[in-house]
Amino acid sequence: MTAALTDWLPFVAGLAVLALATVGVAAWAGVGLGWLPVRSLLRAGVQLTAVALLLAGVLANPWTVVAFVALMLSTASWTSAGRLRALHHGRRTAAAGVLAGATVAVGSVLVLSPVTGLVPHGVRYVIAVAGILVGNAMTAATLSGRSFLRAARVRAAEVEGWLAMGATPSQAHAAIGRESVRESLLPTLDQTRATGLVTLPGAFVGALFGGASPADAARFQLVVLAGIALTAVVTAVVVTRLAGRSPLLVPVEPSAG
Repeated sequence: MTAALTDWLPFVAGLAVLALATVGVAAWAGVGLGWLPVRSLLRAGVQLTAVALLLAGVLANPWTVVAFVALMLSTASWTSAGRLRALHHGRRTAAAGVLAGATVAVGSVLVLSPVTGLVPHGVRYVIAVAGILVGNAMTAATLSGRSFLRAARVRAAEVEGWLAMGATPSQAHAAIGRESVRESLLPTLDQTRATGLVTLPGAFVGALFGGASPADAARFQLVVLAGIALTAVVTAVVVTRLAGRSPLLVPVEPSAG
């Protein structure tokens, strides 16, 4: 027990240095994050510990993978819902986007795999793909929803003009929705274009560390990248289309002072 604790102390100290450096730089720049980076890292540590324990049971009993994926979907939906609560029906919109994007992408990969060999058969691959795609669905929902909110506030007069001419809420917000989808997809597409030249993504590195050959790791990473793009576009479209149905104008933020 003492030996195990001693082995972990340098690791924990290294994480603490990185987290405190993040807090220090943010404070120096006046970003206003406070201790959020430290709290987020602590929460991640607790959650990853719990996940490691859960995965031991999931891998031993393949049928529990459904419950585990459902837990990931629920957590992702809840997290994104909190970020989009300023939208009309924002919580429901976020949940619908995450569920739609993740379900379409994960389902497509699993349905195509027996015929095309996208991913090998096995519970661990289902969990790996689902975990990555659900996380990206959460990110896409948050990015597209917040982009939609900002644009709707800035272009409130334009939306009001469309409504005054008899357009439906969906028609009045259509251009804003398309722009928000595009903006939310750019980071994902840029990362895909830069893969192998600027970055070595986590799935590729993880597969290598797991003993896969470079070729197999590259194949798995390509599946992940394709799945992420599908997840992001479906999620963003669902979020912005639902947000655009609001019969209410998004309130403009009061100016400072």
